[in-house]
Amino acid sequence: MATFLLIPGAGGSAWSWHLVARELEQRRHRAVPVDLPAADDDAGLDAYVATVVRAAPRDAGALAVVAMSMGGLTAPLVCAHLPVRLVVLLNGMVPTPGETGGAWWQATGQHAAMVEHARRIGLTEQDLEDEAVLYGHDVPEELAAEEDRQASAQSGRPFAEPWPLDAWPDVPTRVITGREDRLFPREFQRRLARERLGVTPDEVDGGHLAMLSRPAQIADLLDRYAAELHLEGGRRQR
Repeated sequence: MATFLLIPGAGGSAWSWHLVARELEQRRHRAVPVDLPAADDDAGLDAYVATVVRAAPRDAGALAVVAMSMGGLTAPLVCAHLPVRLVVLLNGMVPTPGETGGAWWQATGQHAAMVEHARRIGLTEQDLEDEAVLYGHDVPEELAAEEDRQASAQSGRPFAEPWPLDAWPDVPTRVITGREDRLFPREFQRRLARERLGVTPDEVDGGHLAMLSRPAQIADLLDRYAAELHLEGGRRQR
């Protein structure tokens, strides 16, 4: 059994992970979705990390940290405070030392990649201004509506802070990409993971909110990673 700490993206709602958590528990793992202080303008990356650390069970044993989207800024920072054996990014931001979350978008070429992908699937840049088109196109309507209710307004403070590490932590890292992600298109994520992490992503069906539209596929991958890295035991593998 592994313990998975599940970090949300912008808006900070642990609820966004509830379906994946259920699937992981059915696979005999422990899942801990984390609420982040997204609306607190006094809460920067340190506060996000402290929130995740407080949420970790004291008897967690083999610990994996899974983060989606903006959660990619926080997940690697947790490794300095907890005995993390695996980091997983789902449609995640991959920062580099000293880069702010705000600068990340231009530095990575996200906007151009998003617009080009939209053009290829018959959408315009204006179409993407509709959040239902950009984020929720593959999410059941009732889940998308509840996601909106659960999420908080996202403070800009964490995006203004330089990412503080000198390098990505020396922890096994996996990347999961939604094949239909319109915010971070598949080709964009593959390039970013290769250039910044030296990792080739695994893929699931679904868009940016694949944890709501394809929870079983994500849980299957997480379960596979746990088995590959022997997270039920004490060994650590790269």
